[in-house]
Amino acid sequence: MYFQEYKSILYSDTLVPDIFISEYLPSMPGEQVKVYLYCLFLSKYNKKATTEDLSKKLGMDYDSVSNAISALVNLGVMSRKDNTINILDLKEKEINKIYRLKSTSTPEEAILSSERNAKRRKIIAAINNNFFQGLMSPSWYTNIDAWFDKYKFEEDVMYALFQHCYDYKGLSPSYIEKVADNWHSKNIINSFDLDTYFIQYQKVKDIKQKIVKKLKLNRFLTEYEEEYVEKWVENFGFNFEIIDLALKKTTSKTNPNFNYVHAILKDWAEKGFKSREEILEYEKSKKRSYNKKQDQDSAVPQHSNFEQRKYDEEYYDKFFDNIEK
Repeated sequence: MYFQEYKSILYSDTLVPDIFISEYLPSMPGEQVKVYLYCLFLSKYNKKATTEDLSKKLGMDYDSVSNAISALVNLGVMSRKDNTINILDLKEKEINKIYRLKSTSTPEEAILSSERNAKRRKIIAAINNNFFQGLMSPSWYTNIDAWFDKYKFEEDVMYALFQHCYDYKGLSPSYIEKVADNWHSKNIINSFDLDTYFIQYQKVKDIKQKIVKKLKLNRFLTEYEEEYVEKWVENFGFNFEIIDLALKKTTSKTNPNFNYVHAILKDWAEKGFKSREEILEYEKSKKRSYNKKQDQDSAVPQHSNFEQRKYDEEYYDKFFDNIEK
């Protein structure tokens, strides 16, 4: 005996997992969303469709559909084997990511872990409420937990990480991890470390803005140019007053670039210069040495600069005797 439910497409619905909306949708290009939803719709009815069919139905060119399917497979929301595409169960996938085997621990470790986890739960709840409207997907919990273990951040630093990323470029896991890597490289663990970093960060940021203004750049600095500025400030210890001296030296160059400015500042740093006065004196002495060398190189012997050779009467007598012969 078979029981079948008949429902017209007019009254039917295609369910989209909330996990897809919260976890994948925000960073997914529109064409991929379009392909995913239509494939989800077809899979509900066990329908067959070629890439060409999808192309015509969705009003997309063939390559765009093919690229979207490949991207969705790489993203892990679909799988492909031969000519069959399966829509993966995103709920089961998240459950498998979250599940971990519980290991034993000593009573002391358990107490410490409990206290630490209580603080973490409080911060994670604050992150969820303030940045995700209380709808943070499960994968974020596992990401945050992994970042706590990887970077050893204290709870307030983890919250500050989300606040910083939210204020600048948004909350994509890849961007947050990139910022976290940078903070970790600066040995940031607690709020004191973070405050010290932000003071230096603001100093570097102000200098970057002044450089853009001085060079009259109608654009932001590139990532590589920003790295140069960070070296000048953090590694060389130079303030903008000294950096400006190097920038002024580019006025004589047809196509000045940051490599040229870096070479100048590196030279000053290697010589241990810290003040504007030291650098100005050094540059003056270089100019004097250069001018002196130029004067020596340009000196050309003149007609009156050599001693006239002298001849006695015997020389002339012999000279004319030879002519007469």
